[in-house]
Amino acid sequence: MTSTSSLPFSSDPYGLKPGEVSTGTTIMAMPFDGGVVLGADTRTSTGVYVANRTSDKIAQLSTHIFCCRSGSAADTQALSDYVKYYLSTIELETGQPPLVKVAAHLMRKLAYENKDQLMAGVIIAGWDPVHGGQVFNIPLGGSLIEMPFALGGSGSTYIYGMIDSEYRENMNQEETRTLVKKVISHAMARDGSSGGCIRTVVVTEHGNDRDYTPGNQLPYGPAGW
Repeated sequence: MTSTSSLPFSSDPYGLKPGEVSTGTTIMAMPFDGGVVLGADTRTSTGVYVANRTSDKIAQLSTHIFCCRSGSAADTQALSDYVKYYLSTIELETGQPPLVKVAAHLMRKLAYENKDQLMAGVIIAGWDPVHGGQVFNIPLGGSLIEMPFALGGSGSTYIYGMIDSEYRENMNQEETRTLVKKVISHAMARDGSSGGCIRTVVVTEHGNDRDYTPGNQLPYGPAGW
């Protein structure tokens, strides 16, 4: 029997390489009849240090297309900027708004072809006149999956059971946004790398509605206990 005192011990439970830091977040997107709701927490962490407690992880790529970012903030910001540029070029050349799936495939191509240099998990969601509200998940590695709803980030592991239980088809806009906030607040209560506030965006044919829920008004968490 080997003595536990002789086993190598590391204060880092994540097995990171020298110079690397752990990151975490909770992001999700869910369509409804007429549009889609995106949501995210606002904590940006570098290891155990909270670098930004009110960051915006929901980036606008086009008029009715957004993405939720998880992983490396620098990597996902760069990817978002590239896709935003390509979509604006497509819109200028065609004279029509780009489709959500076009944005998703652009992001997938960039993420897959540079997967060895990136740490990026992205959810692309939005509305277009052809397919309505849509959600595409692009996890680490650059695969692309269209989903009825999508979760991402370290906090998502705590809430899959809850979303499976609470999700219903054909929910309206208010029901969908309420569920997104409820699910993200539960993840924030359990995941140390998720926290701060909740930002949501509702995307419809008629425009985009951003919403901000401060940390002392979350539907679940220490403020409500």
